[in-house]
Amino acid sequence: DSAEASPSVVFENIERCSPNILQMLLENISGLDVDADFTVELIPEINVAVATFIKSIDTKELVNKCSQHKRVREFKMTVRLLESTQTIKAENLPDSISTDYLTVYFENARNGGGPVSDVQLFPEENSAIITFCDHKGNT
Repeated sequence: DSAEASPSVVFENIERCSPNILQMLLENISGLDVDADFTVELIPEINVAVATFIKSIDTKELVNKCSQHKRVREFKMTVRLLESTQTIKAENLPDSISTDYLTVYFENARNGGGPVSDVQLFPEENSAIITFCDHKGNT
C-alpha cells in the first residue's frame, strides 16, 4: 500500500482522560510537543479526540505504541488512524454565505483546500457539506 498514512490519530472513549492528561500522554509517547508538533481537537459530542501531527511522523507506529501503552489501556481508550474522507461539514456559517464563496474558499491551497465537486448549504443550521474531488483537499 503506497498510500500515505493519515497525519491524524483518533482517540476514542476519552471520557476518563482529561484533555491535559491526553496531551501530556501524547507528548510522553511520541516525544513531541503539543502546539509545536501536534494539535489535539476534542469532539465531546462523540467522546473522541483527534491529534493531528504538524511534524511528519509514522502515525501507524504511534497508533501501535499508544494501543500498547499502560496508561492508554488504563483509560480504556482506543486509538486508530483517522480515515480519509472526501466530505466535510462546515458549521456556524454566516447567514449571507453563498455556495460560490464556500467553493472558492475551500479550493484555496492556503486553507488546505483542493478542487471542490459539490457544496450543499443548510441555511436553517448555518452549515454546509463540502465534497472534494479527492480526499487530499480536506485537511
